[in-house]
Amino acid sequence: MSDLPADGLLITVAPTGAETSKEACPQLPTTLEELVVTAVECEAAGAGMVHVHVRDAEHRPTLDPGRLRETVVALRESTGLVVQLSTGGSVQDPLEDRLRVLEAGPDSCSLTMGTTNFGDDVFLNPWPFVCELYQQTQQREVVPEFELFDLGHVHALRRLLDQHGLPYGGRVHCDFVMGVPGGMPGTAAALVAAVALLPDEVTSWSATGIGRSTLPVALAALSMGGHLRVGMEDVLTLARGVPVEHNEQLVARAVELGRLSQRKPLSGQQARQMLATQQN
Repeated sequence: MSDLPADGLLITVAPTGAETSKEACPQLPTTLEELVVTAVECEAAGAGMVHVHVRDAEHRPTLDPGRLRETVVALRESTGLVVQLSTGGSVQDPLEDRLRVLEAGPDSCSLTMGTTNFGDDVFLNPWPFVCELYQQTQQREVVPEFELFDLGHVHALRRLLDQHGLPYGGRVHCDFVMGVPGGMPGTAAALVAAVALLPDEVTSWSATGIGRSTLPVALAALSMGGHLRVGMEDVLTLARGVPVEHNEQLVARAVELGRLSQRKPLSGQQARQMLATQQN
């Protein structure tokens, strides 16, 4: 990574998620056409990676293999972004369906490092599933992004690396997902504690603040040299009473925060170099 800019900032956009309904938020990009347009706009604004959840014809979350493959192909044809598929899906998705996400051939995938309470639900990630998913990423040459919702997940990452070695590409990239009811709070103090516990093998990390914690987490992450994930999966307002109309607004705000911190957004090609991904 020596030829990457020392002041580079990876901005990941998570445009859709699995929790918000189209009915409640009509501007949410849920069709393939909407997702591609959003990705193109966000790349132009400064995003380097897109974190993707897919919806069906009724705008409901789905892990349909055909739709996943179609989405990966369309995003590759239209953008240079690193394409990262969620292996979390929604809280109702069976573990076996979540494993099959890798068959769509993404550049990267999310890999949540354990079970967590998720509002009124439980996001289930048993240890055997985590290990199986991780080993499949190694075999399929997909770069995982380790999602960390609490300090136990940070400790689990140490355990996983000890048991199964480094990921494909040799880089270890994490994302702290903060402010979820049931996970760690979206505060600077929590982020400091979590970063302090990261294994030495970690080469880069980003942070995501859910809802009102978006800005505090982003500012804390930038102050500590971290990267950012933003998008309508994580927050639907720009300020109190001001709804997000386009994901590009959140990317543009992240770029501006980076500028104030003397950080420059990485392109998709630079992000691919930082994460050691390759197009499958």
